[in-house]
Amino acid sequence: MLQRLSLVAAFVCLLAGSAKAHELSPAIADLSFEPGAFTIAIAVNLEVLVARIEPGAGDTNESANAADYDRLRALSPEKLAEEFDAFADEFLQRVAVTLDGEAQAVSVKSLTIPEIGDIELVRISQLIVTGLVPAGGKNLVWQWDAAFGPIVLRAPAIEGDDAEPYTAYLTGGSASDPIAIVGAEAQSVMETIKDYVWIGFTHIVPKGLDHILFVIGLFLLSTNMSPLLWQVTAFTVAHTVSLALGMLGIVAISPSIVEPLIALSIAYVAIENVFTSGLSRWRPFVVFGFGLLHGLGFAGVLTEIGLSSGQFVTGLISFNVGVELGQLTVILGCFLAVGLWFGAKSWYRQWITIPASLAIAAIGLYWFVERAFLA
Repeated sequence: MLQRLSLVAAFVCLLAGSAKAHELSPAIADLSFEPGAFTIAIAVNLEVLVARIEPGAGDTNESANAADYDRLRALSPEKLAEEFDAFADEFLQRVAVTLDGEAQAVSVKSLTIPEIGDIELVRISQLIVTGLVPAGGKNLVWQWDAAFGPIVLRAPAIEGDDAEPYTAYLTGGSASDPIAIVGAEAQSVMETIKDYVWIGFTHIVPKGLDHILFVIGLFLLSTNMSPLLWQVTAFTVAHTVSLALGMLGIVAISPSIVEPLIALSIAYVAIENVFTSGLSRWRPFVVFGFGLLHGLGFAGVLTEIGLSSGQFVTGLISFNVGVELGQLTVILGCFLAVGLWFGAKSWYRQWITIPASLAIAAIGLYWFVERAFLA
């Protein structure tokens, strides 16, 4: 028993540290035009840029520059602005805007940085860059360095009854499509599918640690595939429904309520694993209810990125497909890591299910307290 508790404590310490980590999320840029000029308003984790956190890291704690990030996160808005001023020239050199194939100079127009707040939470600043549009300019292309990570670029639609805004998820330093100065043409269906499947997948792997732990909790209940299929089906149907309702604006619940409840759902599933070795009659219904909560969490992410009416159904389905692929990846990883090798062992429940579930329960309860009372 002492050895099992030691394993649980080690696992809790490892993941509790991850719970405080600053997750790397894409920047969101809104492009607008006015006579003779363009403006791009970027909502971004400024500390990530200045600290040069590698985009491949799951969160800032995985970076070699984590200490510098933590130092910047604790700075006042005035001091962080000074740090960015020293970095601004490098930033602008890594941003490329072309008009009809000709490179255009870009300058920083303004920078708005929130107060310090809870340093365990990500701080999103607004950086506005601008440049001139030469007479007769027709098409603009935006690109920033791969070192800055992914970015969601949104642009106004071409005026017209059937106009749709442009939204693109740009990764690896890729450039946007040419965007008409008077507006933007909507992405193709295939581009929308590709972008939103990837956004959904990465929201689970590697960024969605809370969702990952919930799925692992479902996996740990039993080595029998039937209980897992029942639970995953209930969870999938539920979060699909609430994701759609949340995106349509029919259901709107504050993240300050949803996020603590998601943490409690993780703890509940894990605790039940300790006291039961099989699928109870009520568990699929409980998991369905928790799936509704997780779907509202997904809706918050997708709402932030944005979906135009013309992209709504395609983007929503694609995002959900990405989420499912992420969840299946987690389940496959669990199976290959422990289920395949140890699932049939007599000691599997005693040495794997119970210790891992206790660790997950502890993480879930910690997150609940943090999100409900410390945020």
